[in-house]
Amino acid sequence: MIDGRVYGESAAEMPARAYTIESLDTGLRLMQLFLTEDTLTVSEAARRLAIGRSTAHRVLSTLEGRGFAARDPSGRGYEAGPELLLLGRPAGFGAELRVRLGAVLDDAVRRTGETVQSAALIGGQVVLTDGRGSAHPVRVMPDTGRSLPAHATASGKILLARLTADQVCALYPQERLTAVTPRTLVSRAGLLAELAEVRELGRAFSRGECVPGLHAVAVTLVGASRRDRLALSAASPADRGDDAALAERAEQLRRSAALLSAGPP
Repeated sequence: MIDGRVYGESAAEMPARAYTIESLDTGLRLMQLFLTEDTLTVSEAARRLAIGRSTAHRVLSTLEGRGFAARDPSGRGYEAGPELLLLGRPAGFGAELRVRLGAVLDDAVRRTGETVQSAALIGGQVVLTDGRGSAHPVRVMPDTGRSLPAHATASGKILLARLTADQVCALYPQERLTAVTPRTLVSRAGLLAELAEVRELGRAFSRGECVPGLHAVAVTLVGASRRDRLALSAASPADRGDDAALAERAEQLRRSAALLSAGPP
């Protein structure tokens, strides 16, 4: 070795470990844990990776800052963030379940006549995981992979309603919420009140709160675990999405969602 370089051995021939960046390796190993664990505390991450607690905390904080980890609803641990979800399919989704979900979406677009999408809740965001487009000339386009503020969407609200009030407050520690459009609900107290109504009715509306002129309704798709729990939504231009139309679509979405709950034939 001369001046820090190795001569007589190509880079391809050198052991891979010689090129390992320890901090990056730790971060990647931690991200792998989120593929099998719903949540991780700092202490659990340190124990599983055999690293110091302070190191685990720094790595988790770094991942959180880049969107690859998010605080879980309890505020005591971390879960996979939206950017990690966007790297591939949601954890826990095997090929069989994805086929069944596709059948649900096909049935839902047939029943409602509008664009339908599935979405997962990650922290305070929903990620659109799959969708089917409406046949109407003027329609909402499916936007698979997009991440949106949960409090501004029908899908986000139906999934937030599955949490307790304390868990919602952990996700939204400030009273003021981000305004996405002039119609977005911007107070935590108002969100909690609406979520209570969503729990009672079993469906959630969004009326121009995320995209001006777009109205949507969502119901839940209940999977085997929290990571498999999705929302099923139908979205349309506002002129085809008054409250009566949204309520009718909610019933149609429930019928489609029942195909997933029923399990494979």
